[in-house]
Amino acid sequence: MKKKAVIIGSGFAGMSAASFMAKAGWDVTVLEKQSMAGGRGRKFSAEGFQFDMGPSWYWMPDIFDRYFACFNKKVSDYYHLQRLDPSYRVYYPDGPIDIPADYNQLKILFESIEPGSAVQLDAFMKEAAYKYEVGIQKLVHKPGRSVTEFLDIDLAKGLFKLDVFTSMKKHISKFFRNPKLVQLMEFPVLFLGALPGNIPALYSLMNYADVKLGTWYPMGGMYHIAEAMHSLAVELGVDFRFGHAVTSITVESGVAKNVVAEDGSANGEIKYFEADVVIGGADYHFVEQQLLPKAYRTYSEAYWNKRVMAPSCLLFYVGLNKKIKNLTHHSLFFDVDFDKHGKEIYDEPQWPAEPLFYVGAPSVTDSSVAPEGCENLFLLVPVAAGLTGDTEELRQQYFEKIVKRLEWQTGQEIASAVIYKRTYAVSDFVTDYNAFKGNAYGLANTLMQTAILKPKMKSKKVNNLYYTGQLTIPGPGVPPSLISGEVVSKEILKFH
Repeated sequence: MKKKAVIIGSGFAGMSAASFMAKAGWDVTVLEKQSMAGGRGRKFSAEGFQFDMGPSWYWMPDIFDRYFACFNKKVSDYYHLQRLDPSYRVYYPDGPIDIPADYNQLKILFESIEPGSAVQLDAFMKEAAYKYEVGIQKLVHKPGRSVTEFLDIDLAKGLFKLDVFTSMKKHISKFFRNPKLVQLMEFPVLFLGALPGNIPALYSLMNYADVKLGTWYPMGGMYHIAEAMHSLAVELGVDFRFGHAVTSITVESGVAKNVVAEDGSANGEIKYFEADVVIGGADYHFVEQQLLPKAYRTYSEAYWNKRVMAPSCLLFYVGLNKKIKNLTHHSLFFDVDFDKHGKEIYDEPQWPAEPLFYVGAPSVTDSSVAPEGCENLFLLVPVAAGLTGDTEELRQQYFEKIVKRLEWQTGQEIASAVIYKRTYAVSDFVTDYNAFKGNAYGLANTLMQTAILKPKMKSKKVNNLYYTGQLTIPGPGVPPSLISGEVVSKEILKFH
């Protein structure tokens, strides 16, 4: 008889783990609270628009290629990728700059901003390429059980080249001085959930991903990634149970016996799913602090409250009844004080006075996501996790604030063209994903929350309970989540 694995949550990490476990011959059931797969990467449709609810940047295409290749599949079996050029646009106080996809063009741009910086960019990228190769091939695939995992000859030789003990801020300052270039090089680590001064310079590997590997888009929308992973998992025999909200894990003598869920029917029927192994692909804090009996929790509430969280988000899904001229697929608005907003997220958590923000406009690239002649906009304001006062009135104030800046920068009327708008913020992350403090990206990748210092993949008190996703190894982001599912599966197969 096949061994049974029950996975809580069908986010990217949960689906990755499900497919690897099914490939290994296990009977796999995924319990998902929502009506579709994808977790934070869900979608919804309204008024003829199709909105991706979460991730909007497709970076590290090699990670996706590798994932599907593990199952003798290709990305192209599921969706078509389009490389974006420009990769994105950055709005500074004195106007916008487009970031070209071509590396030589980028060097010319750098040189025009800061003489000598083209050569510096070459040197920076050479180091970043090494970090990407070692980091992605070795570091992120470690399960984080013990420091002995890192007693690897290549890692030992390259320890100082990896810049683990230098901050990104210091590292970038060695190469570039112009504030525009500094902000541009600091931007990718914002995906990792901490200020550049608190993130190890190892993560300049993200600059390599940005500049060398490029920014892509799956035609039809980012949800095609989740759709592809779900389709693959089903093909491998994984049983998905949607509308199943997990309420508890039954533990006897240190062993998880079954997972209890409400099936979402009118009667709210309680169902029990027996398991040889349970994998928490939902929010780690929720699984541990809400689903487990207190005696079987590895970490205390005090431990969790001391964790440095990556940001939450204030999101707006917007449909316009017209096209916006000269708009790019991705736009970053760095037209206000970069450092001040950072402090309002991390140092003195509060709703930002004048926020940086991001605008995604997939309809610039993909006509299928909006009615003809219309624009699909995804507006994102990073905010501190755990903020209170998340009201519709507050959300509307921010919407008006950032739309005015968008209008001023583009020179076009936008507010009067809005025919659809949905807001999403801290309280929604809690309601929909049981997200600790309403976080959107998980734990910040600070030095003290890297590798073996993250919450462990394996429970210390429940022998057959494991975790995957952005609150454990290797960290936040879609590509790391794919890897997280693979790593946890390999750990399980070693011991069960």
